[in-house]
Parts: sequence; C-alpha cells; structure tokens
Amino acid sequence: MVPFSNRSTVLVLSIAKSRCQYEKNIRSMCLTSQLLHETSHQDRPQTGQNGGNDDTFENAFARNFIPTTFLQRALLSIGSASISLANPARGDMIATLGETTGSCALQMMLQNMENSTEGSSILSEKPRINSETLNIKKLQSMPEGSLGKAYSNFLLINGVSPDTRAPVQFVEDVELAYVMQRYREAHDLIHTILQMRTNMLGEVTVKWVEAIQTKLPMCIGGAVFGSIRLSKKQRQKYITNYLPWAIKTGWESKFLLNIYFEKRWDQSLEELQRELNIEPLELEKETYVRAVLK
Repeated sequence: MVPFSNRSTVLVLSIAKSRCQYEKNIRSMCLTSQLLHETSHQDRPQTGQNGGNDDTFENAFARNFIPTTFLQRALLSIGSASISLANPARGDMIATLGETTGSCALQMMLQNMENSTEGSSILSEKPRINSETLNIKKLQSMPEGSLGKAYSNFLLINGVSPDTRAPVQFVEDVELAYVMQRYREAHDLIHTILQMRTNMLGEVTVKWVEAIQTKLPMCIGGAVFGSIRLSKKQRQKYITNYLPWAIKTGWESKFLLNIYFEKRWDQSLEELQRELNIEPLELEKETYVRAVLK
C-alpha cells in the first residue's frame, strides 16, 4: 500500500502535469486559429501600418480577427478562465476570456454608447488610445489638476505605456470589437478618474466599478475572485472602505465609456468627476493629482 504522503505527492505532480498540458492545448488552439487566419489573408493586398487608410480600426480588426467555431470559443472560455484564476498575471488569457464570454455585455455597452451623443461620436470616429495617437509630452505640460496631467502622472508613476492593450481577436462584430478595444484602452483612464492605484487593492476596486457598469463576466470574475489574493491588511481596508465605495460608485456614476477622453484633456479632473457623479475615496483623494504618490 502506498503511504498517504506519497499518494499526495503523486496527485500534486499529476495535477501540475495536467495543467501544463492544458495550457499547451489552449496555446496550440490559439496558434492554429492564428495560422488559419493568416493563411486566409495572405493574398490580401497590404499597405503600410501607418500609410493610407490602414490605420483605421476597421482595418486593424480585419488584420487581427480570428474566426472560431462555437466549440472553440467554449474551450477557449473554459481554458482561459482556468488559467486566469491560477495566474492573474496572464493578461493574454484574461483578454481571451473577456472576448469569448462578453457578447451580451458588449451589446449592452454598445447600446449605452449609442444612446449618448458623446458615446455615439466615439463609435462613429473610433479613436484609439496609444502612443501614436497621444502626445504624452503635451499631456505632461498641462495644468495641474487637469485630466491630461493626471493621466500623464498615472503613466509616469506606474511606469506603463498606453501601448500595452492587446488587439481584439475573437469578437466577430466590428462594432462590438471596437467597444471591447475601447474598454481596454480606457482602463488606465478609468484608474485615473477613480484615482485608484495599480496594486491588487486598487485593481480589484476598479474591477468592481467596471463590473457593475459593463456587466462583462471577465470583470465580475476579477472583482469577486481578485479579493482572495488581497493581503490581510488590504482585505480589512477593502471590506471597510474600498468595496462599499466601489459598489456605490459603480451604480451611481455615469457610464464611463461615454466620455470622449481625448477631447477633455484640459478639463479639470475634479469637474469631470462631478459630471460623472464620482466622489473620490477619501483615502485616495490625492492619487495622481501629483506626479509622486504619497
């Protein structure tokens, strides 16, 4: 008879091996779909990435879209969810999960934007938020307290770039794909407006606001399960201050994706928050107002 400790060791090793194989299968499926996609587009005339009309979202969508069957989407959803829970640092799996499970939520988000004058303008023009469309130096030179300055402070403090958001690949409808892309690229701006840091506590808090507003399963999962990874000290703050604030803000604030951020850089952050019905959490009230966090 095998001792209990040895059986436990064998079981753990078996689970670890199965998980590694599972991740390989998911990656293989994504690679296969990508190769099929590239093969089907290899005869299509290409223009320079920054030339002609190739910089439109529609062209980016045509380049990046990967067709999938219902079964493939189901497997990608299950696989990406499992891997994301085990390793929240896997941004590629989180992105995949958002795309393969977010159809209904994206339709609701699209409708919210269509019902807003500013949101409709965003949908019509389909602006992108990246280093090619932003003048970071100009944002850095804007007055203290402005949205542009606060956003540049966010990028500086956290050492991040607006170019880190992956292109949408598995959403079939171009309008819904843009809504998902806009959500991704606006995430750092949502952090800025909510004045939330990028540590685990700040990320979970932002995810609650996004979950309530967007109804994306990915955001709901991040909000619910992300809190498990909080430290004991963070969890106390989370329960007492951050979670009640996030739920209240998510329900009472206006839909954040209806803000055409690029046309509001010079607007006061405080004024924008009032317009959106957002009362900053007292503990974070100075976050991103200055280029150095306290």
